[in-house]
Amino acid sequence: MFIDFFLELRAAKVPVSLREYLTLLEGMDAGLAGYSVEHFYYLSRATLVKDEKNLDKFDRVFGLVFKGLERTEEVDVQDIPDEWLRKLAERTLTEEEKAQIEALGGWDKLMETLRKRLEEQKKRHQGGSKWIGTAGTSPFGAYGYNPEGVRIGQDDNRNFRAVKVWDKREFKNLDDTLELGTRNIKVALRRLRRFAREGAPTELDLDGTIRNTAKRGYLDIRMVPERHNAVKVLLFLDVGGSMNPHVRTVEELFSAARSEFKHLEYFYFHNCIYERVWKDNIRRRAETVPTWEVLHTYPADYKIIFVGDASMSPYEIAYAGGSVEHWNEEAGSLWMQRILGIYSKAVWLNPVREEWWGHTQSVDMIRRLMGGRMFPLTLDGLDRATRDLVR
Repeated sequence: MFIDFFLELRAAKVPVSLREYLTLLEGMDAGLAGYSVEHFYYLSRATLVKDEKNLDKFDRVFGLVFKGLERTEEVDVQDIPDEWLRKLAERTLTEEEKAQIEALGGWDKLMETLRKRLEEQKKRHQGGSKWIGTAGTSPFGAYGYNPEGVRIGQDDNRNFRAVKVWDKREFKNLDDTLELGTRNIKVALRRLRRFAREGAPTELDLDGTIRNTAKRGYLDIRMVPERHNAVKVLLFLDVGGSMNPHVRTVEELFSAARSEFKHLEYFYFHNCIYERVWKDNIRRRAETVPTWEVLHTYPADYKIIFVGDASMSPYEIAYAGGSVEHWNEEAGSLWMQRILGIYSKAVWLNPVREEWWGHTQSVDMIRRLMGGRMFPLTLDGLDRATRDLVR
């Protein structure tokens, strides 16, 4: 089974080496996983996965290889040790669920019956009320109904009545080819973390308290400022027009950034940066912020992240008066050069698929203005962008 697990991971393009596989076996021999499925999951993930973007592929393979006991003709009864099942029950079952098990005569009776059915049954069973199978009323199996049962080999919940879910998977997707989500973006942005303690002391310094108490002979409580991410970020978000289809993705990025960075300032623009930006889209006609004011307010140690599809008329970038909304006295390219001249750490995140960029002239113009530092708004793109910002 473990060899199949290793081969399936390689087939799914998870870069697993033979040395890592042997390390997993050493961990199993040392009893690090014990009889816990969850412990084995984390042990194998820790030894076999080196990059966060491969976690989803790993989860899929894990679920495929250790699916459960649906194909009962290949299952050895010894594969379900009593101690394993008992420990799982103690860990996951509520008192109410344990009481429900009594409907079958208690946990021992439930497991005894399960083992007996596995010994008696020699093939897959569909429907019915006795054998382990699918779409029946037996207490063991999948896609059926029994008020006190053990679910085996089923992908999802149907009646919410199984006493024990043998193959429940609770691990979230994380893959650079998948659609972005707030959780995934947070993971990608963490490369920009640089922790520092600043401000008023609000947290207990346990080590300092112990050290000073031992030195002075009486309780000497020490406090320290809260530890937070000291990275400073200026976020410029393109809104309206061709960006409307990307609103959800940008909202997720914005939400993740606000939770990850204590020093985050954001401004909106449309298509290209000009002499004014704004904080409130509803009042953007009446309440704007001069771009010069932004450049004079935030020092050069801020990191700049532009978010936009860069899809517009080339005139909006290259010429005065090219804006579709107002008469801009100076070209957008000039304002971009001013910003990049002050902030050396800057990237542009584009929600449009990277292979399509070559079909739009304005995308190429913005990309050249950014010195090639345009990245797709995917987990892989965020990873590349954050690497560029921390150089």
